[in-house]
Amino acid sequence: MAEKYRVGVIGSTGRGDYGHGIDTVWKEVPATEVIAVADENDEGRAKAAARTGARTSYTDYREMLEKEKPQIVAIGPRWIDRHVEFAMACAERGIHVYMEKPFCRTLEEADRIVRTCEMTHTKLALAHQTRYCPIIPVVQGLIAEGRLGTVLEVRARGKEDQRGGGEDLWVLGSHMLNMMTVFAGQPISCFGMMTQKGRPVAKLDVAEGREGLGPLAGDGIQAQYRFTSGINGFFGSYKGLGGNPARFAVQIFGSKGIIEYLSGYLPAVHFLADPGWSPARSGAKWQPVTSAGVDKPETLPGGNAIGNVVAVKDLIAAIENDRQPLCNMYEGRTTVEMIMGVFESHRLQQPVILPLDNRKHPLAMLP
Repeated sequence: MAEKYRVGVIGSTGRGDYGHGIDTVWKEVPATEVIAVADENDEGRAKAAARTGARTSYTDYREMLEKEKPQIVAIGPRWIDRHVEFAMACAERGIHVYMEKPFCRTLEEADRIVRTCEMTHTKLALAHQTRYCPIIPVVQGLIAEGRLGTVLEVRARGKEDQRGGGEDLWVLGSHMLNMMTVFAGQPISCFGMMTQKGRPVAKLDVAEGREGLGPLAGDGIQAQYRFTSGINGFFGSYKGLGGNPARFAVQIFGSKGIIEYLSGYLPAVHFLADPGWSPARSGAKWQPVTSAGVDKPETLPGGNAIGNVVAVKDLIAAIENDRQPLCNMYEGRTTVEMIMGVFESHRLQQPVILPLDNRKHPLAMLP
């Protein structure tokens, strides 16, 4: 184990910046030290250096990698058009990575990153904070104990704000898709439909998405997945129809009740013991679920800042024990697979098998 892991930070001011605390988490992890930051924007770079306590800074991240030789790099930008470039530069040098989600734009890019990380034994962790939530084992225990009965289906929705549809699927749906796999297993098929103002998405609707998302279309998304567990999953998003409060959550429906799981490191999670799924008829009450159990007070602190700390500590443990991080490159690729599955199913107008044979971007191939 190194005395302190040398950490480099890559940011991109005005193009995704430094993500949700990806640059500052290292201050809360005594085993790490930020030695340098890289950002092409002079003002943003200076602010990042002051914020992180980095000793030096660079305009070119490649120069930082070569001169500083960090052991871990934080890839902060939320925009994903350069994620593959940043991740490959690190993986080729055997530098471990903690990066903002979504993983990357296409399955081709995901395959390249995964293959290179495998060859160089590089560990890559994604900042899906909900994946590190300590309530997950409690919910898995409730399912294993039969409290939910037989799990019948899993449902999830995006935020359905002005990003609703294709953009929501990418930016916020990625959280939900990742959590669906936690409880249902690996996706093996997808049937997706995309609409624009109520009509099927066509080639003329495809344009470059915001935040470097690549080809994007649709203000409405409906998708059905089949998982290795035999469970069916559903995801939906429509622009401007999110409601208040939002329906941004994963719901697990069983023969004896429902579990609702919101997003975040320590989010609100509730259990409804009602086989009819209708508390208005049954009188059943939603019970909070915490890291301590059902209807017990939460004793742990929450927030995405703490979620980042937990994720980084898990990454370090993965490095030292030669295992995969909890939210790793394979999970990142699976999430991209589920998104591309919607696009490919819409393109072919039929269900598709996952993993996809087509590793290119389906929306760029619409007839």
